[in-house]
Amino acid sequence: MAPQPPRTPLRRVSTNSLFRLSRSQAYPDAPEDLGFMEPAISELSDEMDTLQTHIEGLRHLSETLSTFNESFASYLYVMEMNGLTTDWPQMPTDASFEQEGKREAMRAIAAREAARAKAATAAAAEDARRAEKSAADATLLEGQTTIGGGQTSHSVASDKKPVKKKVGKPKLTAKEKKERSMEIEKIVNCLPLEFRGSDPNLRRDIDLVIEGMLDAPTRVVKIQDLIKPPDLNQARVNKCLIALVNRKIVTKENSTGTTLYHWQGI
Repeated sequence: MAPQPPRTPLRRVSTNSLFRLSRSQAYPDAPEDLGFMEPAISELSDEMDTLQTHIEGLRHLSETLSTFNESFASYLYVMEMNGLTTDWPQMPTDASFEQEGKREAMRAIAAREAARAKAATAAAAEDARRAEKSAADATLLEGQTTIGGGQTSHSVASDKKPVKKKVGKPKLTAKEKKERSMEIEKIVNCLPLEFRGSDPNLRRDIDLVIEGMLDAPTRVVKIQDLIKPPDLNQARVNKCLIALVNRKIVTKENSTGTTLYHWQGI
């Protein structure tokens, strides 16, 4: 008797029947026949549905990409054909670049001419200043007269301009100071509240402005006559004069081209 060929051992599920496997001690409550495969087949069906959904999504994505590629390729083709068949009349040409180069050269020439003119003006101003200085030195030398060979020269007195002496403000007596203070107080009482002591700096400014107008010979002043920096600047003087003009204590005149302020009093 010929020996049988070796056989590969089969697994348990092939060795025993499905019925015996379903009734084995590991699964005593398993259903008969192929009933125990129902949950596994149900899960497999759900996974197959999910796979089918994913495959459908990939197919839709592929179709969308194909549509986009076709549309974009058509757009590029149309742009290329448009660039080859359309004329651009406003496009810069060789003549445009030549004209721009000429303009740039003209601007450079104008800049050099301006620099030369500025240098010439500065040189002329320097020459004029030197000429004035030389003329002044010559005039000073002509005004000096040498007496004898070794005597000291002296300046001619007739060449000197008379120097105006500044007339100082006349001093007031005690009685005049008291009357002046009472007059200023009466005037300030007619002004708005801010001038009557709510702002000490403004009260001091209005007192100085009123005193300046009262001390003027004709009581007609310009705004520059009342400015006393740094305490009394132009802005503060102007504010005080506006208040006095509004109360008609001072009148403003522009007929001569220069603004003058006339003192009227109360």
